Amino acid sequence: MGTPAFALPSLKRLYEEFQLIGVITQPDKPAGRGQKLTPPPVKLLAHELGLEVFQPQKKSELLPILERLKPDCAVVVAYGKILPPEVIKFPRYGCINLHASLLPKYRGSAPIQRALMSGEKTTGNSIMLMDEGMDTGPLLAQEEVFIEEEDNLQTLSEKLSKSGAELLIKTLKSWFEGRLVPKPQEGETTYAPPVEKEEYRICWKASAESIKDRIRGLYPDCYTFTDRGERLKLMKVKVVQAEGEPGEIIDRKNFIVACGEKALQVLELISPKGKRVKGQDFLRGYPLERLF
Repeated sequence: MGTPAFALPSLKRLYEEFQLIGVITQPDKPAGRGQKLTPPPVKLLAHELGLEVFQPQKKSELLPILERLKPDCAVVVAYGKILPPEVIKFPRYGCINLHASLLPKYRGSAPIQRALMSGEKTTGNSIMLMDEGMDTGPLLAQEEVFIEEEDNLQTLSEKLSKSGAELLIKTLKSWFEGRLVPKPQEGETTYAPPVEKEEYRICWKASAESIKDRIRGLYPDCYTFTDRGERLKLMKVKVVQAEGEPGEIIDRKNFIVACGEKALQVLELISPKGKRVKGQDFLRGYPLERLF
């Protein structure tokens, strides 16, 4: 059971190592400018592999699917929906979930985004035996992953999805052989709620470090407005020692913008015309004084 690209490495490895009898994913959804119905990445890969795909519209449709398939185990990787208790209890070996954080930190739907936005230096993957709570089930395995300075949502997601798939396969083999005992989650509990639309807009009154972390965590969709009302997406920035009025461009040559604390050098951005350019190159032909 899974939906986005994050689940693809796990699906590939499960197909290679085990007998898959079906794939459950979310329904096709409108996407792009034309709002054309688009299948989720997991559905596309499942069809390539010749697997039967189910796309239930309602939670009540899940149990009949499992009753028909009779799986020994259900593997859940970023499915995107809370499973009903009767579904969780159905498989003999339970529902096993790959979650992209070191539980109980960052329970919820946006663990990678929230870890980056919080400036974490490490994160990881957890393999959990699901229960009725939100990411509260006992742990079967965990693996730490270092967050590089240059990591953003895209690169860290790829890193975690690949390492998580390998951890998942290793854990499932041990679980099926009876060599694992589920352990309760221990330590500080934090949450990773869905990202709200307003969080994508940069507030220049915040510190330069926190804005940088937000841009990394919401890559590639964090934006600001020019003094002409045009939207810029900031792709890559660097914290520098400088002061000024928040949002003011205090160095046009190097595209340095003052923040509530310190400043940011804009290294790469998406222009109002949709082109990815270096910050310095953009300012050469654009009469910009401040950002909002």
